[in-house]
Amino acid sequence: MTILVDRRRFGLAAFALAALAATPRAVRAAAIDTSDLKSITANVKPIDAAERAGRIARAQELMARAGIAAIVVEPGSSLDYFTGVQWWRSERLTAAVIPARGEPILITPFFEEPSVRQSLGIPASVRVWQEHEDPLALLAGALKDRGAGLGRIGIEETVRFFVSDGLGKQLRGATLVTANPVVRGCRMIKTPAELALMQAANDVTIAAFRWTWPRLRLGMTRAEIVAMIDAATAALGGEGEGGLVLLGEASAYPHGSRKPQVVREGEVILLDCGCHVGGYASDISRTLVLGKAPDDVRRVWDIVAEGQQVARATAKIGTPAGSIDDAVRRFYETKGFGPGYQLPGLSHRTGHGIGMDGHEPVNLVHGEATPLAPGMCFSNEPGLYLPGKFGVRLEDCFHMTAAGPEWFSVPPRTIDAPFG
Repeated sequence: MTILVDRRRFGLAAFALAALAATPRAVRAAAIDTSDLKSITANVKPIDAAERAGRIARAQELMARAGIAAIVVEPGSSLDYFTGVQWWRSERLTAAVIPARGEPILITPFFEEPSVRQSLGIPASVRVWQEHEDPLALLAGALKDRGAGLGRIGIEETVRFFVSDGLGKQLRGATLVTANPVVRGCRMIKTPAELALMQAANDVTIAAFRWTWPRLRLGMTRAEIVAMIDAATAALGGEGEGGLVLLGEASAYPHGSRKPQVVREGEVILLDCGCHVGGYASDISRTLVLGKAPDDVRRVWDIVAEGQQVARATAKIGTPAGSIDDAVRRFYETKGFGPGYQLPGLSHRTGHGIGMDGHEPVNLVHGEATPLAPGMCFSNEPGLYLPGKFGVRLEDCFHMTAAGPEWFSVPPRTIDAPFG
């Protein structure tokens, strides 16, 4: 459930402000002695040109099936996925046209071209616009040149309204449709290269947790714990981008509380963190206690651990993704929780897709009919929350294989050994 900030989706000014706000934490992390740790990602293989060429070919194959002449993508994880370009969004438009036939075209401001080209990882034309010019006219021209001016144009689901609205006005004969059949059709199914990067990210987060666990002390604040995890993540070779540490009663609320929190003996400590390696994310949660775990906490912890296994057992090739959520809720009802989203119980979905983004389509949530297929990746986090008391969340991600789900991180068996 960790919420990771994607610097590629936000304006430079906003990212700079976020970085400034994070500086005190970064300083604390830098001051922590991690000399006993070393990088475990030195031999990780990044996504290469051949892999990206395969993505373009797959996208064009899906466009042909869906009757889509081209897709339009703005900066963010999808632009990175298809082109390698790592950029941010601002009022100055940068976008890519990926046509059903022919070479992709990238649109960007004239003065940004050299910087944008630095991460461009595919053969593509780059067309630039000057400050007084309309970039949407340039984008429309690129679509016309690739034979999409009168066809169905797929708009990636995170593209901003002013872009799609402007294109609609520029290309009166075109039909704007969702690019989901193409973009989701590519990104939801991970290749071995992607799975290897995700495994590396999960290995880093688990190692950071294991390093932090024996260093926890009574009276510690959330910020001190996050700083330790951040420092360990960096030392291990991951790119940490935030996470949650919830202490005591705050753990009863999935994304925490603003109330002051410190570690107390016998109270819940909920860690929910992740990182990126080679552009791919991890997301792991552990619930633990310093000292002896109270009986009520231990009981709920054991039920959540069993809930994770119910979810895993239900995840079979061809099974609708929503049926996993349904199975967990039925199990929790037998233990006196729920029904549905009622509290005490499970107030959020059982899991989410994961890949380049910490949260990706599709989700393990009631009503989701997408069938599970090899290469799909999900979090498995059926937490239980008791308002005014505490919450327990255990989260491990898995990927689907022909034989069933395979863990990226192995769930713990007991609250006494939260990291195995």
